[in-house]
Amino acid sequence: MLFTKENSLEEIFQSVKHELHRGALDAKHPFRFVTLATKSENGVDARYVVVRSIDEELNIFFFTDGRTSKVKQLVSFPDMALLFYHPAKRTQIKILGKALIHSNDEFKAKFWSKIQVEGQKAYNQILVPGSAIQDPSEAFAWNEPLTVTNFTLIQVKPIEIDALQLKGNEHLRVLFKLQENRWKKKWIAP
Repeated sequence: MLFTKENSLEEIFQSVKHELHRGALDAKHPFRFVTLATKSENGVDARYVVVRSIDEELNIFFFTDGRTSKVKQLVSFPDMALLFYHPAKRTQIKILGKALIHSNDEFKAKFWSKIQVEGQKAYNQILVPGSAIQDPSEAFAWNEPLTVTNFTLIQVKPIEIDALQLKGNEHLRVLFKLQENRWKKKWIAP
């Protein structure tokens, strides 16, 4: 378990922050892969993304190809949700936030410089992600030389963190809400 009813709200908040940071640092941590939910004119969409970094303000960063549908959706509708689940600790964390797209700035360049060459290929595919193909091997062609052109950094600015601790018939749930640059904390019914 990540938290119990004996923990203070501040202790729970610190535990949640710690686990989120571990997810960004440890490739085997369950918070490394997270479900990103977005919306568009056609409804809602969801997919897994890889958490690459989390800063002290709990901004969450992940990478994508700038030609993907998720980027188009986040440009039009920056409100989004991230859903984390830790099976061993039986804890679900939902983060509501606003997405910022970094496609042509120094911030993006800083992250790009840390990606190994093989990883850079993911953002240099010749075909636009989602393109129809006749054979899967058509997707294995990359622009050479590798460039930063399609690489896009998504920054999620959290507004609300909802933590649910599953425990038989006594689930626990807390809500952390960012108001006036401070995290307000309260227990809520699960």
